Amino acid sequence: MKLDYSKLIEDAYKSLPEKSEQTDRFEIPKVKGHIQGNKTIISNFMAISDVLRREPGHLLKFFQRELATPALIDGPRLVLGRKLSASLINTKLQQYTETFVLCSECKKPDTQLTKEDRISILKCTACGAKHPIRAKI
Repeated sequence: MKLDYSKLIEDAYKSLPEKSEQTDRFEIPKVKGHIQGNKTIISNFMAISDVLRREPGHLLKFFQRELATPALIDGPRLVLGRKLSASLINTKLQQYTETFVLCSECKKPDTQLTKEDRISILKCTACGAKHPIRAKI
């Protein structure tokens, strides 16, 4: 019983499952909320800060500065002082993640924010890289 090697390889490839979609282990969460009068309410604010592993106060200051609006944390939600579209808030959240969460070397979210002197440092626990953060909050 002689089997051809190329035939065996071809059969093995046919028996493999289809390629599956690769999903990253870290996805930036989308903002969930609504507009109530002249205010925008983000109902999943605390969940977002938990996923990003950042202090809610830090994320709050960033939103206040970038969106040019007063804001306050009300339990698990954030109340912004004017009407804002979800796409604008998601864009700013993406910008925050790229600046303050993702490592610039390995692009992983396993980072910590530390202060050395008066400079904020982003230290990656995955690859060990340290980078100063230029943005001020």
